[in-house]
Amino acid sequence: MDTPLSTIAVVGLGTMGTGIAEVLALAGREVIGIDISEAAALGAVASLEASTARAVGRGRITEEERAAALARFRTADTLQAAADAELVIEVVPESYEIKQQVFRELDAVVSPTTILATGTNALSVTRLAAESQRPERVLGLHFFNPAPAMKLVEVVSSVLTAPPAVEAVTTLARELGKEPVAVGDRPGFVADGLLFGYLNQAAAMYEANYASREDIDAAMKLGCGLPMGPLALLDLIGIDTARTVLEAMYAESHDRLHAPAPILGQFSSAGLTGRKAGRGFYTYDAPGGQDVVPDALTPAAGAEAGAGRAVASVGVAGSGTMASGIAEVFAKAGYGVVLAARTQEKADLAKGRIAKSLERSVAKGRLSAEARDETLARITAAGSLDAFAEVDLAVEAVAEDLEIKQQLFASLDKVCRPGAVLATTTSSLPVVAIARATARPEDVIGMHFFNPAPAMKLVEVVRTVLTADDVHATVRAVCAKIRKHPVDCGDRAGFIVNALLFPYLNNAIKMVEEHYASLDDIDAAMKLGGGYPMGPFELLDVVGLDVSLAIEKVLHREFRDPGLAPAPLLEHLVAAGCLGRKTGRGFREYARR
Repeated sequence: MDTPLSTIAVVGLGTMGTGIAEVLALAGREVIGIDISEAAALGAVASLEASTARAVGRGRITEEERAAALARFRTADTLQAAADAELVIEVVPESYEIKQQVFRELDAVVSPTTILATGTNALSVTRLAAESQRPERVLGLHFFNPAPAMKLVEVVSSVLTAPPAVEAVTTLARELGKEPVAVGDRPGFVADGLLFGYLNQAAAMYEANYASREDIDAAMKLGCGLPMGPLALLDLIGIDTARTVLEAMYAESHDRLHAPAPILGQFSSAGLTGRKAGRGFYTYDAPGGQDVVPDALTPAAGAEAGAGRAVASVGVAGSGTMASGIAEVFAKAGYGVVLAARTQEKADLAKGRIAKSLERSVAKGRLSAEARDETLARITAAGSLDAFAEVDLAVEAVAEDLEIKQQLFASLDKVCRPGAVLATTTSSLPVVAIARATARPEDVIGMHFFNPAPAMKLVEVVRTVLTADDVHATVRAVCAKIRKHPVDCGDRAGFIVNALLFPYLNNAIKMVEEHYASLDDIDAAMKLGGGYPMGPFELLDVVGLDVSLAIEKVLHREFRDPGLAPAPLLEHLVAAGCLGRKTGRGFREYARR
C-alpha cells in the first residue's frame, strides 16, 4: 500500500527548501525539488550528498540508506514536475506576488486532491489560499532552520482550510520525526511571533547605545540559557528577512514592539544583512561565513577599565536564597565574607543554607571536603550591619522594595568606611534612587546577580550617572575574580535581561488570552523552535507570577509603551493567589511537596 503523501514536491531550493527535501527523502518520500535556477538545483544535490555522507560517517544512517535517499531525490526547473505530487511545499522568497504566482501555476498542474503548503513565516496563509482555486487544500507548513535538526513544525490553518488536509500534514510531520503544533493564521505564528518581537527589542536596545552588541548577546545567553544572543541570531536569520517578518506583524498588530527598529532598515538598505552578506551586527570571515572576525567595534583584548579599589573583604546583607548564594560565591573565590541579617538567628540560618549547598557540591564531586571547610570558615554570620564597618565591598540582597533598600543604604552610609563600594542587586529598581539615600552616591553601583548565584555566570553591572569610574573598574575586576561574566548597562528598568525577557513572556500570555494557542503548544514551540531551555509558561511559574507582574509594571511605568502593559490574565492569576510553583498553582497546577 502506498504511504500517504508519498510523493512530495518542494518548490524553492534555497537553504530551507534543501533542508526540507533532505528530511523528506531520508524519511522514505519521493521528493521532487523544483527551482528555476540550475545552480540552486545543483547546490541542493551537492548539499544532500554532503549531509548524508556526514550522517553515514557519524553512524546515524547506513550507506544503503544514504543511497536510497539520494535515489528518491530528483530536481526540475518547472512546476510541471509537480503534476504527480500529493503535497507541494513552497519555500520561495517572502513575497505575496511570487508565492501567489506559484500557487496560480500549481492550480493548473496538480491534482484537485493535492495539498498545497506554504512555508511562509510572515505572510497571511488566508490571503494566499484565497488566490488559489482550491483554498480548502491550502495551509501553512512552517519548518525551522536547519530543517533536518529542528523538531518543530507549525501547521497553520486558515478559515478556509479543510480538516483532512490538516490531519494529513500533521501525520506526515510526526512520521518525519517532528513535533507538529497546530496554530491559526497570523504573522509569525507562535514561535516567530514571540521571537521576532524580542529580537526587535534587542536591536532597538543596541541602536540606543544602551549596551554593546557583545554584552547584549552575552546577557541573554548567560542569563536565560539561550543558544545564541539576539543580535547574532538576527545575523543568522538575515536582517532583511527579520525586517520583513516584523513589517508583516506590525501591519496586523499595530503593536509598537513589532514596529521594526530603524537600524534594521538601515542595515538592510546598506546590504549589511548578516552572515549571508558577511556583515551585519557583526563582521564575518566571508559572505555566508560563520566565524566572527574583529572589526572597529570589537572590544580590544585585555582592555582595562581603569584602576579600581582594593577589595579583600565583602559584606552581604540579607538572609534569603540570593544573599546566601552571593555570599557562597565570594567565599569560594577567597574573599572574607560577613553575612549580615536582621537577627543573628536569620544570619545563622543563611550560613546553614550555604553549608548545605557546599555539602551537595562535595557529594557531586565538584568540591573537596577541604575546600568546603575553608569556604565556610571565610563566612562570618552577623545579626547587624555594624559588622560591615571594615568591609571593602558591601552587597545588599534584601527585598525588592525601594523604600527598604533606601533605608538599608542609609544605614550602610553610616556604617561602612570611606571608600567602600556599595552595591545593590536590584533587578528592577532605579539604582540612582538607592544611591541618593547615601551621602556618597559616587560609591554606589548595581551588581545584578542571577538566581541561583553559585551556578549563573552573569552579573549585570549597572552604573548610574553618578557612579565613579574607579567604582565601576572595581566591580568589573571583582566579577573576574569570582568567575562571573560582567556586562555593562545603564540605569534603566529591566537592565538588559529583564527588559528583553519580560515583554516576550507578556506576549506569550496575550496569545493564550486571545485563544490563539494553548500553554503546551506555546511552550513546545519556543523550546523546539527557538532553542529555549524552558517554555514561557514553565519559566513564569518558576520565577513567580507576582515577581513577573512587578517587573512588567516597572517596565510599563518606565517606558510608557502600551505594548508593555501587563496582560490582564497575569494580573488576575496574581490577584487569585496563583503565583506559580511556590503556591502549587500558576499557569499550571503542581503537586504539593
